[in-house]
Amino acid sequence: MLDCYQLEAFAAVIKHQSFERAANTLNISRGAISQRIKLLEEMLSTVLLIRERPVLPTAAGEILLRHVKALQLMEHDIYQRIVPDADPRERAPIAIAVNADSLATWFGPLAHRIIAQIQVALEILVDDQDHTWPMLARGEAIGCISTESKPSHGFEVVRLGTMEYRCVATPNFVSTYFPDGLTVRQIVSTPAILFNRKDSLHDVFLEKRFGLKIERYTKHYFPSPVALLDAIRSEKGYGMVPATQAEPMLNCGKLIDLAPSHPILVTLYWHHWKTEPALAKTVTALIVQEAAKALLQTPADSEKPAPPPSLVSTV
Repeated sequence: MLDCYQLEAFAAVIKHQSFERAANTLNISRGAISQRIKLLEEMLSTVLLIRERPVLPTAAGEILLRHVKALQLMEHDIYQRIVPDADPRERAPIAIAVNADSLATWFGPLAHRIIAQIQVALEILVDDQDHTWPMLARGEAIGCISTESKPSHGFEVVRLGTMEYRCVATPNFVSTYFPDGLTVRQIVSTPAILFNRKDSLHDVFLEKRFGLKIERYTKHYFPSPVALLDAIRSEKGYGMVPATQAEPMLNCGKLIDLAPSHPILVTLYWHHWKTEPALAKTVTALIVQEAAKALLQTPADSEKPAPPPSLVSTV
């Protein structure tokens, strides 16, 4: 039987990435928290932590961390069922890894619904859609929105739908830098606006548009969808923007679609624990149902049905 105090110490060290900060949070000594971790590792006969700065979980530690987070959600659910009149301000902490463009478009309003309908304290972890999966694997999140289509052991995946991106710029920027349309020569010397160094969407667009890889071109990085769009609107460059964000400005002429025949379609998937506590199941159901309305749907998007509406409850 795993000791609850040892698990608490382990989770605190991972959360704060430090023995000292974890000890301060739990109001115990640095030596006491080290002893608890040591006893836990001895019981499981494995190393759970990489003792560097910052402190990180080993592969075994990632598995244990998911177990701890599941226990916390189940305990909260049981408490709510046994003591239905408990303080409604008591909320179970959950973290979800989301790509920034989803957060700026369809997931933002959904996050408000999750908080309103479920007794959780929500933490949204943001990264590029190709890089959210590691946060789930490390046990930092109960689920993630990712472009990865295959689940790993212990996880399930649901195809959510497709986000459409358009390459846009202002009319003045187009007349200045692309008077003859997009050409390889002009692309190389014209600044593009990207989300961050992990963002490969612009490279994918250029390869699709010209049929060859173009890696050397001027890039500005604005790691926020709102800041990225503002940079395009203020004529600092051109770039890829979700169609739902760009459409109003395209319709009124404030932006121009530089390649209307070459949209980029990015399919998104929801990865979650195979065995989910009730609260996590409710979150999964809400995400899948909202995505079905907000994202482009194709026949392939219905390969795996969404959880039934009965899963969505106001716990």
